[in-house]
Amino acid sequence: MCGIVGYAGNIDTACGKPLEVCLQGLNRLEYRGYDSAGVALSAPGMDQVVVRKKAGRLKNLIDDIERRPLPDATVAIGHTRWATNGEPSDVNAHPHTSRDGKVAIIHNGIIENASQLRLDLQAEGYRFASATDTEVAAKLLGKIVDKVIAENGGKPDLFEAMRRMARMLEGAFTILATDCRQPDIVVGARHDSPLVVGLGDGENFLGSDVAAFVAYTKRAMEIDQDQAVCVSADTVTVTDFDGNVIANPKTYTVDWDASAAEKGGWDSFMDKEIHEDPAAVQRTLLGRFDANGDIMLDEVRIDEHDFKAIDKIIVVACGTASYAGQVAKYAIEHWVRIPVEIELAHEFRYRDPILTPRTLVVAISQSGETMDTLMALRHAREQGSKVLAICNTQGASIPRESDAVLYTHAGPEVAVASTKAFVAQITAAYLLGLYLAQVKGAMFRDEIHQVLDSLKDMPRKIQWVLDTQASTIQSAAEHTVNANSFLFLGRHVGYPVALEGALKLKEIAYTFTEGFAAGELKHGPIALVDEGEPVVFIVPPERGRNVLHAKVISGIEEVKARGATIIAVAEQGDPDVERYADVVFWRPQCPTLMSPLVDVVPLQLFAMDMAKLKGYDVDKPRNLAKSVTVE
Repeated sequence: MCGIVGYAGNIDTACGKPLEVCLQGLNRLEYRGYDSAGVALSAPGMDQVVVRKKAGRLKNLIDDIERRPLPDATVAIGHTRWATNGEPSDVNAHPHTSRDGKVAIIHNGIIENASQLRLDLQAEGYRFASATDTEVAAKLLGKIVDKVIAENGGKPDLFEAMRRMARMLEGAFTILATDCRQPDIVVGARHDSPLVVGLGDGENFLGSDVAAFVAYTKRAMEIDQDQAVCVSADTVTVTDFDGNVIANPKTYTVDWDASAAEKGGWDSFMDKEIHEDPAAVQRTLLGRFDANGDIMLDEVRIDEHDFKAIDKIIVVACGTASYAGQVAKYAIEHWVRIPVEIELAHEFRYRDPILTPRTLVVAISQSGETMDTLMALRHAREQGSKVLAICNTQGASIPRESDAVLYTHAGPEVAVASTKAFVAQITAAYLLGLYLAQVKGAMFRDEIHQVLDSLKDMPRKIQWVLDTQASTIQSAAEHTVNANSFLFLGRHVGYPVALEGALKLKEIAYTFTEGFAAGELKHGPIALVDEGEPVVFIVPPERGRNVLHAKVISGIEEVKARGATIIAVAEQGDPDVERYADVVFWRPQCPTLMSPLVDVVPLQLFAMDMAKLKGYDVDKPRNLAKSVTVE
């Protein structure tokens, strides 16, 4: 949630670039979800920081700036806010300023002791215009700056003031600040919320993720937990909250460019990203094999002996990522023969889980900043377990704080509803499972290679679904667009696919939808089936007299007899499905464990088509944010 961007440039050449960088950066961070936007600028000679902010979409702010242009500046900070304290409004929007207007800050997170800090400041005569915790921090920082100035004989030190304030705050926060008395720097502090530096030539950048500045530089620097940063046009200084300088902070190169975050001719980012499903799987497989075709996970920094000792895996994740973990559970248990538990990250540490040094905790997150998942992995490490992250975002908190990471390399995912990240997460989890089977000797080498060959063939099969099923999916959406509710049902790996399909329809088409294990049908959900009720079945392959195939077909017959409209996802040529289903989204022939990678694709398209028919913004569903950075 919330987008943050900052810029510091050369006094002689910055001109309008600080504002340009902030507005462009905020535009690329829109996917994070927000309800207001604002900027603050500083330049030599200003008596106060210039602030402009508006509730609603970023366009409202841009239109206001075009009507009333802002002055040139040397530094700027920009923010898109997701309301947590105080309703969306101009007053509650960021930035917020100090009492004298000389300091402005923006903030992502929740300051948990803001109420007490507000009372303390009010007792000293401070007044507040907004209902936000951020204004409390702004007034507090202004007070601390004044104190530092008095201690330094009139010399301001915003960086020192930021560190002092950070030590006083409780909760989760990333804060950027600018002071018109130091118009050449932007300072920031990070605790349990993302912050990254972009390294330029004669300019430097800050952002809640690299999308904020990737159009200007691909060189990035990580800011770790409980660190503060000061950027100017030519310098970047990183310290801990006590002022100790961090030597040689980790830097890396972003492996995608700004065009990857643009629509590229597609109607929506979601449409574009669904059509990138094949490439997401393919890129996740790249560079994972040695000359003999064996799996080689160089980025995994866990010793083979530790892998051999693992006797249990716990996957912690939320939403779509947890369903990817549920798919992986079936495969990993089958290949490696060790138990795999799937835990919703927000429940994990509160139930006192049983963790040992032989437990591998796998944290799955597209953004790498999901706060529930981050707190779960911290708990796991405190208990002595190894943590491996599956993540799509370089330099994010979750991979940085894990013992190992498997990056999915799916490229930026801008639409709030996750699509290509899901298939990439399954692919990465499958690679992990096969690597464990290889290390533990749980499968023969030729068996592993046979599975890998099937996995490598999946991009082609996903592309077949995209190329051949679009019109059928569109037609199905048109016929069911007015349905009040849906049921999604599946068995085995089809069950988490059903859950994911139901989630997509909820997220972007706002249709009441439930996903169930198909075996639960007679234990309650069948009571919901009425004449015309759309019921979506994920049908397993018929080959080899698959007993689950027969059971799912039996479920189809039961709801068909009660007047349901049957939508099936099934293997080409399945005669039973042809007999009973009203609509079929066909899949090409593939092994059962590979089928989720293709089965989810028509469900993604179906949800998108439904949302478009209803006139909704598929990229920015209401009330949702791309990255949930608070618990």
